[in-house]
Amino acid sequence: MAGEATKQLTTKELWAGKRSPFSISYGKMMMWFFLISDALTFTGFLSALAFMRVYFADVWPITENIFYHFPLVHHTELPLLYVAFMTFILIISSVTMVLAVEAGHRMDKNGVTKWLFLTVIGGAVFLGSQAWEWSTFIEGSHHGAYDMGDGTMGRILNVEGAFEYDGTTYEGTVVQLRNGEIASPELTADLKSNARIVHGANLVENEYGLPLYADFFFFITGFHGTHVLSGVIINFLILLRVRKGEFEKTGHYEMVEKVGLYWHFIDLVWVFVFTFFYLV
Repeated sequence: MAGEATKQLTTKELWAGKRSPFSISYGKMMMWFFLISDALTFTGFLSALAFMRVYFADVWPITENIFYHFPLVHHTELPLLYVAFMTFILIISSVTMVLAVEAGHRMDKNGVTKWLFLTVIGGAVFLGSQAWEWSTFIEGSHHGAYDMGDGTMGRILNVEGAFEYDGTTYEGTVVQLRNGEIASPELTADLKSNARIVHGANLVENEYGLPLYADFFFFITGFHGTHVLSGVIINFLILLRVRKGEFEKTGHYEMVEKVGLYWHFIDLVWVFVFTFFYLV
């Protein structure tokens, strides 16, 4: 065995052009190069997020106070439960992709078809969930929030107009605020005259606090969602080729393995996004 291992490491065997020096195909090597470059891009985005969170630590919104909605029980507060469900779906889709690759190694066409189909379904469910999450975030809460005119937000607590500002709860409406009927040292005349109600979030304003939070949310989750969308499309196209028996003719399912690498990368990136954007 030692002599065989030495023979496999000779220059002639590794660099004579008859095999890859890393025992990997050209296609898989290029996929790894792409994933490494993409990982650096996501690292840059998450690093910028981390820097801004520290810089604006005093006013950065608390994520669990924003993403507490769940389909069909919209006004019941279930902090981060739906985001956890999305994460679970994506992780399960990674498992089905592993099973698809394993079936390909056994040249099991039906197995590849079944598991790759389930991977596509998992990705589609995640995309639909993310679209719902985006729409809920853009629409905002039922009551909205007061923009106090100085870049801070007063969260409206109920329909009667109670709101929270700088850790203190005040009773009243925006009209009373503007008319000076709510007296408090924290609410200056300038705040009273400029206060307005903001609903939802976009790239310019954010009901939940700092607009920069919404910018990062749309950009990072949107960039990841674009990767998931492209992965679903690619997996679906590969699934069609599997059903046509193209890989049976070539004698291997390496293409399934290559798209599997991309899909696992997407799942891994979401784990980091979920951890550093939602949990930390």
